[in-house]
Amino acid sequence: MVKWLLKWLFRLFLLAVVLTVILLLSLNLILRVAVEHRIRAQTGMDAEIGKFSVSLVEPTVEIQNLRLYNPPNFGGTPFLNVPEIHVEYDRAALARHEVHISLMRFNLGELDIVKNEAGQTNIFALGVTLPTRAVKGRGGARFKQQTGYDFQSIDVLNVSIGTVKFIDLKDQRHNREQTIGIQNLVLKNVKSETDLAGLAVLVALRGGDFFGSLLAPPGTGAAGN
Repeated sequence: MVKWLLKWLFRLFLLAVVLTVILLLSLNLILRVAVEHRIRAQTGMDAEIGKFSVSLVEPTVEIQNLRLYNPPNFGGTPFLNVPEIHVEYDRAALARHEVHISLMRFNLGELDIVKNEAGQTNIFALGVTLPTRAVKGRGGARFKQQTGYDFQSIDVLNVSIGTVKFIDLKDQRHNREQTIGIQNLVLKNVKSETDLAGLAVLVALRGGDFFGSLLAPPGTGAAGN
């Protein structure tokens, strides 16, 4: 279970970095709707952004009240509710087409794990569009394909995680919710999923038996089928 949590937590943080790069590359796009359309083109998911700003004085990006929605085969249901992504980045690295984050605050208010009527679970089905786990290998190629940049590291990652929900579109009786309740956990020098081991263990402990069957790999008879 911890192994799968490691993989998916790292994918979520890489997704946040992808969104940050999209905003940096969209400075000439004044309308927020244009940025939302670009996120859809890059991730395959509809997006709503409450507020975003890119400082021209300091190398910072601020995204507030970001919501991502699942594609039609998962009913267009919510996927992520992120009250805040705050990023401070290295301009010199960006000029070299590298992404080096000096500080990221990532507040995940809610993650919805959805099982559709065909028995597919969104966190596995969406793996084809989200950044994959290994930065130096195939994952790095995928990240560069999405952004045009090489991911280097996040020096300081400040993480808050609220709740996780499981939604079964075929049988609503299986629906449940788990409060994780992590506030401002600080991780340093994040380059790969192994650097998130402490966070994954904490999420597993806070989640109790919530994740056990949901995060089993496809083909084992659990929710990943």
